[in-house]
Amino acid sequence: MIALPSSLNANLVIGIALLVMLLVVAGAIVRTRSLLAAIILFSIYSLVSAVWLVVMDAADVAFTEAVIGAGVSTIVLLGAILLTRGEVEKPGWRALVAPALVCAGVGGLLIYAAAGLPALGDPASPANAHVGRAYLEAAPKEIGAPNIVTAVLASYRGFDTLGETAVIFAAGIGVALMLGFGPHASPLPPAATIGDHHVVLRVSAKFLIPLIALFALYVQFHGDLGAGGGFQAGVIMAAAIILHALVFGLRDTMMAVPPRLVRSIAALGVLLYAGVGVACMLNGGAFLDYDYLFPPAFEKQVPGWLLGDPEHAHHWGQHFGILLIELGVLLTVAATMLTIFYGFAGRTVEAIRQERGA
Repeated sequence: MIALPSSLNANLVIGIALLVMLLVVAGAIVRTRSLLAAIILFSIYSLVSAVWLVVMDAADVAFTEAVIGAGVSTIVLLGAILLTRGEVEKPGWRALVAPALVCAGVGGLLIYAAAGLPALGDPASPANAHVGRAYLEAAPKEIGAPNIVTAVLASYRGFDTLGETAVIFAAGIGVALMLGFGPHASPLPPAATIGDHHVVLRVSAKFLIPLIALFALYVQFHGDLGAGGGFQAGVIMAAAIILHALVFGLRDTMMAVPPRLVRSIAALGVLLYAGVGVACMLNGGAFLDYDYLFPPAFEKQVPGWLLGDPEHAHHWGQHFGILLIELGVLLTVAATMLTIFYGFAGRTVEAIRQERGA
């Protein structure tokens, strides 16, 4: 048995092992010519990345990576290759020289820059000694949310998070404009009846879909206490509806959740988020200053003990403000993911041929 140095702890060993796995999978992706194999390898890469993020104590980011990277993105890409060839043409080695040099140069710069960063978790680093420390000291008194990450993202950086939500909404609009809002994203003709040999799949889906939706709501409302929030809950909720489409057919799903309704919900989420900020301004505060979410006269009537903090009754506005803007994020993220899925899944080979022929 070879004894490891005492400086190598379990997390470091696991991190190195996961990094090696990522490099191996990335190399396999570069070498494969099969699009199907590349998509499956991308899914594996996302799963390993999600595990790595958990090891790095970034559980909320791991949620998103697992659901989007390994789940929804894989489904969308699998649907996309049905509309094209299964393999890519092998380019000549001369065509790969310039991209390889660019990647090597950028990678070298990143490694050089990373060498100057402080050690992970170093209490003397600027982020931990100044900004992070200030948040840890001020958030319990000013925000009242047990999860400091939620307090930072939803309250202190509320305007920045609104921008991220708007970017997601804009991305969904861009994809929908490229793929089409009309016949390519409308209910398809009735599909063949699912045979009895799919009864296990249908029963399993009926059992899993409510649990996935319930877990999405848990992640949404658990964001104040631990990992979670509107972004993660939105993609999980979208995954539940996408699973329904995969098992029961796109037509039935589009009839239950029409594309027009999905696009409206995406816009509603952004409006809800921004509307909370406008309400704060109307009550005399700054944009997204949740302390002014309710009129001062109403705030005086709210007993502090309702939130378990008699000395800080203004936390009532903070709690409701964070709850409402996180709900807006959930609506926009879930609807945008569904819009993208509908756009890809609603396109058929026949429709594309008609479009090109026109």
